[in-house]
This record gives sequence, C-alpha cells and structure tokens, in this order.
Amino acid sequence: MAKKATNPQNLKPFKKGQTGNPNGRPKGSLNASTIIKKWLEASENIKNPATGKVENLTQMDIMTLSQIQKARKGDTSAFNSLLDRVYGKPKQTLDIDHTTDGESLNQENNTDLSKLTDAELRTLAKLQHKVKK
Repeated sequence: MAKKATNPQNLKPFKKGQTGNPNGRPKGSLNASTIIKKWLEASENIKNPATGKVENLTQMDIMTLSQIQKARKGDTSAFNSLLDRVYGKPKQTLDIDHTTDGESLNQENNTDLSKLTDAELRTLAKLQHKVKK
C-alpha cells in the first residue's frame, strides 16, 4: 500500500538548475559499464576447450566458449543466448485481420508483442484460435 505524502514539499518539482542529488557520482569516476568492459577484456593463459591448446584468451572469449560448450551438450538456453547475441532477438509480431462482412478494415496490422509476457502471449494465441473457429 502506498504511503500518503505528509509533507507537500515532497511533491514540488525542483527549481530550474537545482538537482535532487547534489553530491552524485564524483567527476572522473568510472561507471559500471566501463568497469565491466575493462574486466571482460582482461586476458589470461588458459586451455582452449575447442583446440586443446593453451592460449591467451580474454574473459569474454572464455565465457563465450563456455556457452558454446553448454550448447553443444544440449543446453538450449545457452544455444538461444548465443543466437540472440549473434543475430538479435526475433521481433514478435501478430498479424490480425479485422473483418466486417468479409471486407478488411485494416489491410496491414502488425502489432509489436516483444514487451508482452509469455502468459499474455498465450492468452492472445487462445483468443486468436477462438476467433478463427
């Protein structure tokens, strides 16, 4: 349950030029993305599972090879993760034909469903199946 605002000052927007976080992140400090990239680029000598030879591989290389190994052993989520990384996630669309007396109201209606949950997509599929009957 949401708390009631006891102080109306909390509801007023900041004045022009005023910030809600005056100290904030210090200038020159690295953001998380930069730090993660730095460590993913760090390398070490490790036995390459694909070639069997000791090679100087980055952490990104090591993790990618690990995902490939999992995929080769039948891990479909690892395989899908690799495909999504290489080719991008497929855009999910649903082609809906609205008709009245056999005439289409909208010839091309592609709806972006990428933000729907699996449960919502299943409900839409059931509704579409009922409409087709």
